Amino acid sequence: MNKSVEKKRTVALIGHNGSGKTLLLSAMLYNVGLSDRISQRLIDTDPIEEAKGSSITSHIYSFEWAGCTVTTIDTPGFGDFIADVMNAVFVSENVLSVINAVSGVEIQTERTWQIAESMHKPIMVFINQMDKERANFDSALQSLQSAFGRKMVALTIPIGSEANFQGVVDLVSGKAYLNENGKPKEASVPASLTAKVEEMKLKAIEDIVESNDALMEKYLEGQQIQPDELIDALLKAYREGTVVPVFCGSAEKNIGVNLLLDYLVRVGTNPLEAAAYEGKLETGEKVTVKMSESEPFCAYNFKTVVDPFVGRVSYIKVIAGVIKPQDSYFNVSRGSSDKFGRLYFARGKEQIEVEQAGCGDIVVLPKLKEGAVTDTFTHKDRKLTIVPPTFPEPMFSRSVNPKSKADIDKISNGLSRLAETDPTFEWEYDPETGETVVSGLGTIHLDVMIERLKSTFGVDVEVGKPKIAYRETVTKKAVSEYKHKKQTGGHGQYGHVKIELEPLPRGAGFEFVDKIFGGVIPKNFIPSVEKGIVEAMKKGSVAGYPVVDIRVTLFDGSYHEVDSSDISFQIAAIQAFRKGMEEAKPVLLEPIMEVEIFCPDEVAGDVMGEVTSRRGRPQGMESAGRGMSKIKAEVPLAEMLDFSGRLSGITSGRGYFTMKFVRYQEVPPNIQEKIVQERKQENQNA
Repeated sequence: MNKSVEKKRTVALIGHNGSGKTLLLSAMLYNVGLSDRISQRLIDTDPIEEAKGSSITSHIYSFEWAGCTVTTIDTPGFGDFIADVMNAVFVSENVLSVINAVSGVEIQTERTWQIAESMHKPIMVFINQMDKERANFDSALQSLQSAFGRKMVALTIPIGSEANFQGVVDLVSGKAYLNENGKPKEASVPASLTAKVEEMKLKAIEDIVESNDALMEKYLEGQQIQPDELIDALLKAYREGTVVPVFCGSAEKNIGVNLLLDYLVRVGTNPLEAAAYEGKLETGEKVTVKMSESEPFCAYNFKTVVDPFVGRVSYIKVIAGVIKPQDSYFNVSRGSSDKFGRLYFARGKEQIEVEQAGCGDIVVLPKLKEGAVTDTFTHKDRKLTIVPPTFPEPMFSRSVNPKSKADIDKISNGLSRLAETDPTFEWEYDPETGETVVSGLGTIHLDVMIERLKSTFGVDVEVGKPKIAYRETVTKKAVSEYKHKKQTGGHGQYGHVKIELEPLPRGAGFEFVDKIFGGVIPKNFIPSVEKGIVEAMKKGSVAGYPVVDIRVTLFDGSYHEVDSSDISFQIAAIQAFRKGMEEAKPVLLEPIMEVEIFCPDEVAGDVMGEVTSRRGRPQGMESAGRGMSKIKAEVPLAEMLDFSGRLSGITSGRGYFTMKFVRYQEVPPNIQEKIVQERKQENQNA
């Protein structure tokens, strides 16, 4: 399979869940002789996927077609797994958007298309499921034109539709292909379609030759445009993104799939023609990294799988150079060196061992010492990092606690390994709340990661809502005094402090001021007083949350020459602080998030209403293009924990949001009272 770079094609299959991407890949494998039937189950190798009947991770298959090595990356259609889509598009020179002929453009069609456009990847379309009830080629084509405003150039059109869908016509060659026992058979164009074929062919020619002055002139002069001339012009227009080639068919019935593969090979971009990657040197300087056979080795790790038997399995895109088994490499992202073991080309559950791989290849590397998603591997003399896509921040969180005490040590290892596989999955242990919190892009995403934690690492967990990291502060000045005096058999304990507490601006933190004069407290005990106050600040008086934004001034006190000690002054400071907090009108503070919400224009008002009902403060609304609005708001984090599901309901799944912490803000009295009661109940149950 080691072809010249010009004979390599990598294509990412993108689209909405249920559009038939996986079945289309299965039909391709059937046509190249790698399977004896068309079935999604041949592709879904993950037990969780088999249970759900949908792809939840990308699947890579390399095969031969018409003298080329074609590598396909089938991506998930759920928005929760958008990181897999982004990485697949990032390492592909071609993108194939699969559309449901019944539904036309759907939510994930739009989101994944935007990803491809933002990465400047050429796009082609396959309108699938032409055999289904209510399938409509013209309507699907129009929905594409309306949604994306690009020139959608139909290169194949259907013969019949729904139950009468029989085959397709290739507009460039003028040949018809009818389905005969699951295989295409060349036939004459049906008389009923002759006029439409002529009309659609003329439109395709006009759209394609517009980007070629010589051909345009020839066309306007009434001269015949030869098929090879048209293909050459199409190839250029596709790469430049001025046209989007559109094909149609049925993956399930294997109609139109061969023609799609033929055009992918004839028109598709090879690695040397692809846009360069952005790189960054160790100095931080940005550089352009072109796909190259002659430059030193460089590769990007776009997929990592944690296998309970094999260990870590990495999928890398070779951007430059050649690699062989036992070659040394440098993992720039981790700062570590290692040697490759065996190299494989991906083919689902089966792998094809190879003796070398080069520019444009996707290679499977088992048992790497280190290799998280987005890592860059290079030759030891070429230490640069490929700048990865900007992934969405994980906004959906859950607390997880091992059901068995024996699993406490295993959970951190399991979560760390899972985080290596997905840049949109994060976890942390919060010592303040005593919880392990996992974060992802949605409920399906977290459900899958928690299932993997159990199936791969044997850790079963209880899942709950994460606690909010509230804070406490004071709202007025208060003076407090405490004298710690304890007599025992030997030396006693004596510490006496007078302190003043006062509020500081939000975000100011903690300030300790020493105003002791005349040695009423010896200097060596002053740090003990500060240490005691810091300790007391860990649990405030309202609901036991940490205290922030406060100045504590030590202005008086006394000591005993024999009985005073560090611990005595620490105890005195702790008790004085607790007394002072009670008198300084303490309040709860809650984290406030800066939120950006993307939603269809027609429901923007409903979304804005939802935001305000959650104590949110809208900061403005603007157009996000393509019928979408962007709403900016500041909303308490406590109100955002279940916002994802509500937004999905309002927008029929089309809405999404990002958020980041901006500041702490005082909790309204009625909400504070509720939080305090919940905290008391929680402590009683502990």
